[in-house]
Amino acid sequence: MERARNEKFVILLISVACIGLAVESFVMSWEFWVPPLIIIGTVVLWVMNLMDKPSYEIRSVYYLVFSMLAVLFHGVHETSFFDVAIVVVLVMVALSFLEHPYMIKLIFFEYVVVMIIQLIMAHDSGATFDTLNISRIILHAAITTLMYFSCTKSVNDRIEAARLDKEKTNRIETYDIDMEDFLSNISHELRTPVNVVKGMSDILIKKDVGYEADAIKEAGIRLTYQIENIQDYTECKRNNVVLEEEEYMSTSLINDVVTSFHLYENNNQLELVVDIDPGVPTRLIGDVNKLHKIFRHLLENAVKFTKTGGVYVRMYSEKKDYGVNLCLEVTDTGIGMDRKTIRALSEGMYQVNKKRNRSSGGIGLGLFIVYGFTHNMGGFVMVESQKNNGTTVRVTVPQRVADTSPCISLEDSFSGDVVFYLRSDKFKVPKIRDFYRTMAMNLASGIKASVYPVETVKEIESVRERVQVELILMGEEEYKESPAYFDELSRGDTLIAVFTSEGLVPDPLSKVVVMPKPFYAYPVMKLINEGASGINLSDSNAKPVFRGVKALIVDDEPMNLVVAAGLFKDYELIIDTAESGREAIDKYKKGDYDVVFMDHMMPEMDGVEAMKHIKACAADMNRKAIVIALTANAVSGAREMFMKEGFDGFIAKPINLADFERVMLRELKESDNDRKGM
Repeated sequence: MERARNEKFVILLISVACIGLAVESFVMSWEFWVPPLIIIGTVVLWVMNLMDKPSYEIRSVYYLVFSMLAVLFHGVHETSFFDVAIVVVLVMVALSFLEHPYMIKLIFFEYVVVMIIQLIMAHDSGATFDTLNISRIILHAAITTLMYFSCTKSVNDRIEAARLDKEKTNRIETYDIDMEDFLSNISHELRTPVNVVKGMSDILIKKDVGYEADAIKEAGIRLTYQIENIQDYTECKRNNVVLEEEEYMSTSLINDVVTSFHLYENNNQLELVVDIDPGVPTRLIGDVNKLHKIFRHLLENAVKFTKTGGVYVRMYSEKKDYGVNLCLEVTDTGIGMDRKTIRALSEGMYQVNKKRNRSSGGIGLGLFIVYGFTHNMGGFVMVESQKNNGTTVRVTVPQRVADTSPCISLEDSFSGDVVFYLRSDKFKVPKIRDFYRTMAMNLASGIKASVYPVETVKEIESVRERVQVELILMGEEEYKESPAYFDELSRGDTLIAVFTSEGLVPDPLSKVVVMPKPFYAYPVMKLINEGASGINLSDSNAKPVFRGVKALIVDDEPMNLVVAAGLFKDYELIIDTAESGREAIDKYKKGDYDVVFMDHMMPEMDGVEAMKHIKACAADMNRKAIVIALTANAVSGAREMFMKEGFDGFIAKPINLADFERVMLRELKESDNDRKGM
């Protein structure tokens, strides 16, 4: 930008000087054919600059040559004897902005040549050199020489300063890269011990050793998130984010929000209101892992900076030619932000409260990661906030559609109406009441059902007199106001559902259904479509069993073997272990393993090489080897890299059992299909 401004300034000075030269040439009746050439040359200067062609270096040479020709034309006339120094000084100052010392030297050399020509012309014409003229010549020569050295020094100083600035910038960039490498490497190295901490705590919890194991697990989960945040931050900072697109259920994003909210400390008794548009396509294609992280960071920040009220989460979609724009929106009733803070959000490691004694946790990377992931997915982030009046963060990302059917729909068998009983006066923050009402209205609009919001039992009776009410939804406070009334209704044809976070126990003789908070569309629709049995999600979320499947776990860290074996045994796998790639190959040749879990970084023979040997052995024995990468290398693109190398699946450490179940179900199903095809 500065170079472009300097170039324009140089052209402006040359243009003014050349116009003056053309006028002087006309007034003094010099060669008539030169002024048109001067004007044409000046126009060419501006055309080249505006078109930015040819290159800057070639343009600079043209400016120099044109200026030297103009100086020569002016200097070879007798009337210019005492004006040459002034013109040369002007040209030297102008060309010094191009920051090429050789140009200043050439102009000064031209001044010497022109002065020699002038002196020869003066001698031939018989001019006399008195004391005044000689002193003027010496003064002009001294000033020109002084200006030559001044311009040369100025140009050299600027060049040196630019060189030092570049070196400083390179050092800073090198330091940043080294620091990012350090953070990435240390986070990678921490994954192995964290895997042990988290895995062993899971094993201890199953043995019911006490609440201490739960505390260890929570600490492990928190540390896992921070490690992931460091890796994600460095990838976003380097603009090195790799997208891993796959097909996923859109409702899984909401389930992730609900699960995450339960993990956060909620000492302020915050309400979580989840509003999912039933019209969102059932299955989408995109980087679901990064979407999970975006949602988690948004929810984490909302909870962190909200002391009273709650959080409103909304997911909806907008149809586009390429699929849909998936919109994830999180609104809180927290401390809010001013405009300056909003502008600073995407600049890096930023927290609203940077004091060391802050009560909120985290290392301040969340929103930067949200911006980085969203932009890499081709989306955008919008933040709306007012100080002390809450914040709304809206993330919009393009996604392709795999299944256009609505993610939530009402079955044709349901023909009644729904009552939503919510007392508005129970909320200390009025926004929460508005959140609930908006969510209920959006649900009713999405499933095209009649939903009646009421605030008293009397209003319920009024609605029941007019329509057939099949379902009444309410909170715990509303139920406790008239438990006998609702218990009696539940024994009839009306289904009563109470959402609570404290394990409410209704009258055993009633048929009141107790549902865990948060109140949102998915469990409500299961309740409507399937009745009271629909809320028993344990069947759909039941842990799969891989009874009789023989698995070989390969890792050079003994504790990792203990953790993986301990976790996988609950799925009734037959477990064997190996501590090196060579041992794994030998065991595979002798055993009939259905699946191999392979670590990546191992001495002597890494996991990739060991996997290829096992695949080759399986081919020789006319068997199909399923080899799944089980590694702490979980940077963006790691999954794609392992899959390209030939692995059948990928599970990151610390081990996420949901990932393990998903990979195993997919790979074993494909293996069964292959056998049937044979």
